[in-house]
Amino acid sequence: MAYNQKTQDTAVNVQEFIEGLSLTEKKKAQTYELLTLFEETSGYKAKMWGPSIIGFGKYAYTYESGYSGTAPLVGFSPRKQNFSLYFATGDAEREVLLEKLGKHKAGKACVYITNVEKVDLSVMRELILQSISFLKAQHTIIE
Repeated sequence: MAYNQKTQDTAVNVQEFIEGLSLTEKKKAQTYELLTLFEETSGYKAKMWGPSIIGFGKYAYTYESGYSGTAPLVGFSPRKQNFSLYFATGDAEREVLLEKLGKHKAGKACVYITNVEKVDLSVMRELILQSISFLKAQHTIIE
């Protein structure tokens, strides 16, 4: 059975993407703050994934079903109401760190924050590093 991965890395310029968003000036400034935080902490240059995810690094995965693809090691998506943060799932350390993060909501795959000022950025750095470490131990890192 063929599998067509929906979210792939693209050649879209990250800064042009951010500048094209309909965000308040505060939300746009926080987007750039997250961009800097993720790049500096991860050591990877930002790259667009699909139409709205800013990702850092790249790894290859294969599901038990045989489907395989690539994904960013970590990333985020700036949205009008919140920021969707993408960290590795399945790691117990993620839950421990989320308890220390500050005001957020966590879904199965995403962590949602409405305001960067309401979270502990040192904990977010730890989440970025832990996510990358967890994925490196389990998958092939491409870039």
